[in-house]
Amino acid sequence: MPADHHSTGKLYGLDHLRALAILLVLMYHYRAFKHPAWIDAIGRFGWTGVDLFFVLSGFLISSQLFKEIEKAGSISLKTFFTKRFFRIIPPYFFTLFLYFTFPFFRERESLSSFWKFISFTQNYGLDVMNRGTFSHAWSLCIEEQFYLFLPFLLLLVLKTKTFRYTVLFAFLLILFSVTARFMIWNNSIVPVMNSDGFWKAWYMKIYYPTHTRLDGLAAGVIIGYLMIYSLQFKRFVHQNGNKLFVSGTILLGISFWICNDQVTEGASVYGFTWVAFSYGIILMSAISRSSFVFRTKSTITTQLAGLSYAIYLSHKGIIHMIQYALEKLGVETSDNVSLLIGLAGCIAGGLLYRLMIENPSSKLKNKILNLNKGRSGNG
Repeated sequence: MPADHHSTGKLYGLDHLRALAILLVLMYHYRAFKHPAWIDAIGRFGWTGVDLFFVLSGFLISSQLFKEIEKAGSISLKTFFTKRFFRIIPPYFFTLFLYFTFPFFRERESLSSFWKFISFTQNYGLDVMNRGTFSHAWSLCIEEQFYLFLPFLLLLVLKTKTFRYTVLFAFLLILFSVTARFMIWNNSIVPVMNSDGFWKAWYMKIYYPTHTRLDGLAAGVIIGYLMIYSLQFKRFVHQNGNKLFVSGTILLGISFWICNDQVTEGASVYGFTWVAFSYGIILMSAISRSSFVFRTKSTITTQLAGLSYAIYLSHKGIIHMIQYALEKLGVETSDNVSLLIGLAGCIAGGLLYRLMIENPSSKLKNKILNLNKGRSGNG
């Protein structure tokens, strides 16, 4: 999700996917507010927007690191973490400031502990029923943990001369998540299946933890590695763009069928893997030179992609405030007009983040990187 927008270069297809991901998330989360009836049907699979963000992040971040390894034989941790810090932390901390300082920004009653947000561990032990405010930061916690560990893991496999097994290691991570979900389902979910605590346990044990949600990130890493180190795979992707899009879309439809009831055993254990592979194939189409997704440029999706991180952070608070204001004015909040006002407010919030936080942060980041580069050159 917070991967650098400009890192996509000319890959407009990835902008389309990021725009799709944030729209899916918005439709899914909008169901928690007053909404038109059709949102329930359209938004019920919107949770997969986060999985699409995971696949995108896994691909983009790993690709940057693989290219650096290919060029320099190693990874500059200082450069990597400087880029990540200025991309992620300023907008995130500003959102935390809003949530903890201004109670009227909160879409629900209670927040998790502040230390869990700033340590990016809020996704563990998250009681969404009783501490559901800013609960959507759970996925950012997973991505931040991924950004923290991936470069160190890659340096480790380089040092141990096992880098060529990167794809195997990524597949093992997927297998680990599937196995973890299977064991958790049988040991922690089945015993509370018919109790009032079922949903709380399912979200806390299956949906939110990092170790149960590695499928999308690992799928993105696999594609990133193969696109750089396998000419055969790269050729296949570039020659079959539209076929990959059709195949990925069909597989996504099957995934939705498997996950029709999200809390069945099949959906809980294997559903995330199906969704990750489906979006992975669609991502392959988006980066394929022969695909219509790759060749189609859209200012709308490019701008929406660039705003996606800020919108993700702020959308629940903004929708909550807009609906509160509309209700005070005696305006109906469950119709299509109010929905459009809410979505427009989310985009406006994203633009405000861009002007106030992201653009200044980006300028400061570039100054620091250029200063470091100058020092390295002088050295």
